[in-house]
Amino acid sequence: MDFVFMLTRNDATVENALDLVETASLLGLKHIGFKDVGADPSQLKRLTEAIRAAGAAAWMEVVSTSRDDELRSIALARALGVDWLMGGVHVEEALRILAGSATRYLPFAGKPVGHPTQLGGSAREVEAHCRAFAQKGCAGVDILAYRATEAEPLDLVAACRRGLSGKGMVVVAGSVNSSGRIAAIRAAGADAFTIGTAAIEASYAPGAGPLEAQLTAVLADCRTAG
Repeated sequence: MDFVFMLTRNDATVENALDLVETASLLGLKHIGFKDVGADPSQLKRLTEAIRAAGAAAWMEVVSTSRDDELRSIALARALGVDWLMGGVHVEEALRILAGSATRYLPFAGKPVGHPTQLGGSAREVEAHCRAFAQKGCAGVDILAYRATEAEPLDLVAACRRGLSGKGMVVVAGSVNSSGRIAAIRAAGADAFTIGTAAIEASYAPGAGPLEAQLTAVLADCRTAG
């Protein structure tokens, strides 16, 4: 299972994100990302370049709450040339913007609301969303399982897996903050997960030390989960 280190706290890109890329690169992380809020386009361009220089794939998650802001962020993701774009709910418009690019798109399943984002929707609705995403040509799905307000988190992960029918990535984002949750989402069918706040605030492995120790702990748990 892949671990995507997000340079974010509370659903926004942090000011010292470039410094964090350097720390992540020393550990050989292969997936590093940021949000579309918290930094301006020029800063996100520098971040994308730094991530690539570190030998990692660049990820961006759209958490803007209005349609216009979301579509602007998707256009920015294309201009930046990120490898993976997560989030957003205007799927057909996003796919049109990304057409012809190498960026792979993973929209939100369910009903994301607010910022920091919470997730409404039942497992049945999430499964239907994922089935539709696969038919439209999305590369997979971004599921905010542990932000759910109407369903059990692991039921949502399993629903994504069923809906995609093995044809795409299931990425669990938001509040994955323990080894137990990593193991649980893997067992439910996740292909990847993101962690930002828990690593940056050193709450993932309490007492282990600052960021490098936190990321090392996450990597170890990721290997254990398989």
